[in-house]
Order: sequence, then C-alpha cells, then structure tokens
Amino acid sequence: MPLIPGTRDRSAADPVRTRLAAAGAAVVIVGVGLGLRAVAAGSVAKYGGDALYTVLLLALVVLAAPRVTPLKAAGCALAVSWLVEFLQLSGVPAELSERSTVARFALGSTFNPPDLLWYAVGAAAGWLIHTVVTTRHSVGSRLVRGHR
Repeated sequence: MPLIPGTRDRSAADPVRTRLAAAGAAVVIVGVGLGLRAVAAGSVAKYGGDALYTVLLLALVVLAAPRVTPLKAAGCALAVSWLVEFLQLSGVPAELSERSTVARFALGSTFNPPDLLWYAVGAAAGWLIHTVVTTRHSVGSRLVRGHR
C-alpha cells in the first residue's frame, strides 16, 4: 500500500523483474527435474520430482501474480499439487497420461499417499526460497535508497 495516496510503494518488487526471475526459475526447475530423472532412480527420483513439481507450481504462481506473498504462493502451489493428486483417484489423469507424455508429467496417473507429504516438502522449500529472495530484494533496495 502506498504511503502517500497516488504514489507507488518503491519497496515493492518490480513485477517485470519478478516475472522474469520466476520464469527463469521455472526453466531451471524443469531442468533440475529432468536431470534428476536422468541420474537418479527409485524413491529419490520419484519423491524429489514430487517436491520439484510443487516448487515449479510456486514459480508459476509468482509468474502469474508477481506481488503474491511467499506464504500465499506456497499455499496455492500446495493446494494445486494436492488437488491433482486427489484427482488421480478418479482415473481421468491415468487415461490422459496414456495419450500424452505432457499429461503424464503434469497429472501423473495413480494416487500415492506419500506424494502428499513430498508436495508439502516442496511447498516449504519454495516458501523458504521465495522468502529469502523477497527479503534480500527488499533489504537491498532500501539500502540502495539510503533507508534502514
């Protein structure tokens, strides 16, 4: 909220820079996820991928809404992750996954209760990273302007 009506709060992050950072993060997260699948197997690849899926969703939330708080972004990413997981109980994602590789990566195919935990781990990690980045940016911009 602006301090003086009609002015912009300069401590708020620039939405264009935030979107660019979120888009870059999304590309990196996809690369890390694909790399993880290439070098790891079993539980590490499976559950690491689950956590990265939620981190990717968090980055996409920030891309769409650059002024979102870290907690809201993490909550939204976690909610979507859980929604997709519970949707797997219907069989619709399994059917779509048979027809499309993209659907298989985005929706999965079978419900697995431990996935819910690993989505929460990803949301917590994404929240922490977003909080650190947001705090550093806020502190850095105040120091540049001469405020403490």
